[in-house]
This record gives sequence, structure tokens and C-alpha cells, in this order.
Amino acid sequence: MKANRVGPLAAVTTSKPIPVDTYADPTSVGVSVIVSGVLTYSVEYTYDDIFASAYVPASGNWFSVSSIAAQTTSKDAVLSNPATAVRLNITAYTSGTGATFTVIQSGMPGRS
Repeated sequence: MKANRVGPLAAVTTSKPIPVDTYADPTSVGVSVIVSGVLTYSVEYTYDDIFASAYVPASGNWFSVSSIAAQTTSKDAVLSNPATAVRLNITAYTSGTGATFTVIQSGMPGRS
């Protein structure tokens, strides 16, 4: 899978949801956040159907990745749960270029 990259984001905001292929086997999603500045962020995932016509990400069910919650420095993690999407949630921003969020998934794509 090609890397999905968002940012840099330099404000209190959330990134667009980045879909995860729920049919990939095994599920392995690498995420990283590179911080350049002063901010606090979390990486979050959901099991919601983000492709549903009435879906609104802001009112979705998002869960923090425990190893990348309320962070202020660059971090990375590997997610092995079959979530439907991930996003970056910047909860505080003071200064700097911001944060760049990268998502890469491995596994055999699109098997059903």
C-alpha cells in the first residue's frame, strides 16, 4: 500500500479519516507523527463505516491508540486491530510547522 500522508497540520484540528483495508491479512498498519513545534496530539481509530452516506467523522466513535495518546513529540506505532480508519487529532497547538501524519498498511489487500 502506498503511504498516506497528511500535513503538516498547524492548528487544533483532526485530519481526514484514512481508511484501512479490513480484508488485509494480516492487519498491520504503521502510523507515525512527526512534530515540528509545540502541540499535543493523539492518533485515533474507529470501527465505524466511514463510507456510509450519512457518516460525519466529527460525531463518529473514535478511540485513542494508547501508545500515541496526549503526545507532544514525534512517535510511531504499529496497529494490529482491524479498524476501519485512523486519524490524527491535534488537541492543542501553540507554535511551529505542525504535525505530519503518515499511515502505511501491509498485508494482502482486498480479499473477501
